[in-house]
Amino acid sequence: MKKKDIEFLDVLSLRGPNIWTYRPVLEAWIDIGELEDFPSNTLPGFNERLSAWLPSLIEHRCSIGERGGFLQRLRDGTWPGHILEHVTLELQNLAGMQAGFGKARETRERGVYKVVVRARNEQVSRAALQAARDLLMAAIEDRPFDVDATLAHLRDLVDAHCLGPSTACIVDAATERGIPSLRLNDGNLVQLGYGASQRRIWTAETDQTSAIGESISRDKDLTKQLLASCGVPIPEGRLVDSAEDAWAAAEDIGLPVVVKPYDGNHGRGVCANLNSREEVMAAYPVARAEGSGVIVERFIFGAEHRLLVVGGKLAAAARGEEAAVVGDGRSTIVELINSQLNTDPRRGEEEEFPLTPILLEREPAARLELSRQGYDGQSIPPAGQRVLVQRNGNMTCDITGLVHPDVAAAAVLAARVVGLDIAGVDVVAEDIRRPLEDQRGAIVEVNAGPGLLMHLKPESGEPRPVGRAIVDSLFPQDSQGRIPIVGVTGINGKTVVAQLVASLLRLSDKRVGLACSDGLFLDQRRIGQGDGCHWDAAHKLLVNRAIEAAVIESDTQHILREGLVYDRCQVAVITGIGEGDHLGEYDIHEPEQLFTVLRTLVDVVLPGGAAVLNAADPQLVEMAELCDGEVIYFARDPELPVIRQHLAAGGRAVLVKQGQLVLAQGREETDLGAVAGVPLTYDGRVAFQVDNLLAAIGATWALGLSADLMRTGVDTFDVGQAGVPGRFTVFQRGLATVVVDDAHNADALRALVAALDTFPGQPPRSAVFAPGLARNAAAWQAQAAILGAAFDQVTLTTDSSVPALAADTRREQLDLALRAGPRLQQCVHQPDTRLAIEHALAALGDDQGVLWIQTGEGHGGATLALELARQWAGRA
Repeated sequence: MKKKDIEFLDVLSLRGPNIWTYRPVLEAWIDIGELEDFPSNTLPGFNERLSAWLPSLIEHRCSIGERGGFLQRLRDGTWPGHILEHVTLELQNLAGMQAGFGKARETRERGVYKVVVRARNEQVSRAALQAARDLLMAAIEDRPFDVDATLAHLRDLVDAHCLGPSTACIVDAATERGIPSLRLNDGNLVQLGYGASQRRIWTAETDQTSAIGESISRDKDLTKQLLASCGVPIPEGRLVDSAEDAWAAAEDIGLPVVVKPYDGNHGRGVCANLNSREEVMAAYPVARAEGSGVIVERFIFGAEHRLLVVGGKLAAAARGEEAAVVGDGRSTIVELINSQLNTDPRRGEEEEFPLTPILLEREPAARLELSRQGYDGQSIPPAGQRVLVQRNGNMTCDITGLVHPDVAAAAVLAARVVGLDIAGVDVVAEDIRRPLEDQRGAIVEVNAGPGLLMHLKPESGEPRPVGRAIVDSLFPQDSQGRIPIVGVTGINGKTVVAQLVASLLRLSDKRVGLACSDGLFLDQRRIGQGDGCHWDAAHKLLVNRAIEAAVIESDTQHILREGLVYDRCQVAVITGIGEGDHLGEYDIHEPEQLFTVLRTLVDVVLPGGAAVLNAADPQLVEMAELCDGEVIYFARDPELPVIRQHLAAGGRAVLVKQGQLVLAQGREETDLGAVAGVPLTYDGRVAFQVDNLLAAIGATWALGLSADLMRTGVDTFDVGQAGVPGRFTVFQRGLATVVVDDAHNADALRALVAALDTFPGQPPRSAVFAPGLARNAAAWQAQAAILGAAFDQVTLTTDSSVPALAADTRREQLDLALRAGPRLQQCVHQPDTRLAIEHALAALGDDQGVLWIQTGEGHGGATLALELARQWAGRA
């Protein structure tokens, strides 16, 4: 019984381009029950409660297109699905994960909606969606709701699951250049680019960052030795092994000195400007606690600077400031730190903050600095007295434009000497605008994995595009880190096309990855079991460094449930829509609705790429205008009006003319030889395989393969074995013919029957048919009508993809429809697939007759059918 509630029926994570947008989204199916009769303007106090809890909803423009547009929709009356969309987006925004795209659409079922929201991170978006539902129900039912606690929880999730700001700025820069990105773990390891063209980053480290260089940078003494040997100015100093030794080194060097960990980072444990034995000896344990050794070196007068070197160039520079408080005569130093320093909006524990809070209990260097001035945390300094708390670690001011060229050159040299592609070079100088030698300045440290926030969010000066600098160091300006990707979809024939395209590409000396219904393949080696079309399987190809080209099949169900695995493709092939298949699922009820699903591949074709479309399908002709790249048509009929118009405009098409395969562009034609000579087509008799052949040639033509290579490839494509087994594989014994094929919708059955008509063999004509995945009643009626008109005997068996009870019901339904067929003489039920095939083969003999064995849609069906057919034909 329905009630006033919002119930989640399903939540789909569309992780790539989808029917809604190019970006990942969540698609929530919700049932609002009786709320279908209660729009927002009929719920007393609802709008006011919602606006009070989320006042920032005023910024949502909605369909009205202006500020306050969504609130106007609330006043006019709108439904919970639409409201859930906007509240989810706003909760994500308030939590710090920007999201602007959303949709809410009715389905055919009353009260059931699809709510779509941008999902930069699935875990956070799912939590925001649930929180939005709870908030809405509280507003509807006039119950309290703790918005602050909800946002705090969502912010914690953002901190835990989203990319850190340094990594995010690099990914954003890559996106601006059209370079795709894939997150490889729950942290900040990210792949930029695909396959063999990929690079990897981990915050401010890359796959070019030398492990040896990192180790050297952590060893401060070794770093100084190497820099000194190359003439880079450094402070004098040495390693020490005790507090007494530290004082001895200080006496040798001359006061003042710095005592610091020799393998520390981020300025922790560094005590500077030490002028007495007591200060040096007190600093030793502070430094020792932060590293595995201690170094004492000459104190250099001047300000601390951080120079960011990327790819042999100075990318940014920041100047550090001392952290100090001013006494008021009443507050302790701890209280002054909290009120004057830790309230700085740039300070925070999370990675997004460039400065961390100063907590004396965990800052021994700060405690030592206070003790040198005669204070501790509970001291109350006089009013107006300035008390130094930290000397370093507070990089706040951008000074990139002030760095003297000689100083920049010294920093670049230091990074190169240590062996780092990205380095944070710490320079102490009184005036960064002068050469270091002129002022006794020096490079004091070279750090791997430097922080980027100081350059992204400086207190003064302009932010620097450091993410772009890192991306530019990894990829030449003419590169987007891509490999050729061929996306293949359509209602029928897509697996054959994908297999053939992959086979042709392998001949062009590329290591090819193939994800299709037959599985996951690296070159010709199968590397995964089961369906290779789903997102996780195809994703394995894109992260594989060995892959130089990828062919990825997508069917309507994968697009609707997961989205595409790639952001853009070089070539999209669509074999056809026709009458469609699997109608009734995901609220797709008509073939015309499949246009929106399959166009997803055309939408993501790169500007320099191509869409290869079936010119005989009017819906695909209509789709052509959506392509950012070129359109290549294919057709068996060269006289189609769209073909003539396309060629007249200088376009390309793959055609059959007088039995010849032809590449046509404008008025120019290249003959690839006879269609009948291509094994896949069985002497040109199987029309749908001719279509698949044309589509595959169109895809490889778009990628620049030569005519000779394409012809060689299609001539050597192994139809029945490694090529496309079970996709119209023919066996003959005497005058009898057995065909193994997976036709499983009305269009495919018509094409199959037309092909069978071209093969010799006297009646009877029989079939072993396994009703597969869920289809609506009209689809089963259409298939039954074709079977009943084309076959004398049909054996109904079980598809492994269908539960036993459903299989029994489906066979009974088909039996009734089949018996109305004008040709059918007998309908047999045999749930055991092996027995069904064996009995049908035994009844066939070798004198006459044609048997079609349908492989079903479950995995393993083709293997069994082929095995038994080979045994029957004496080809085991």
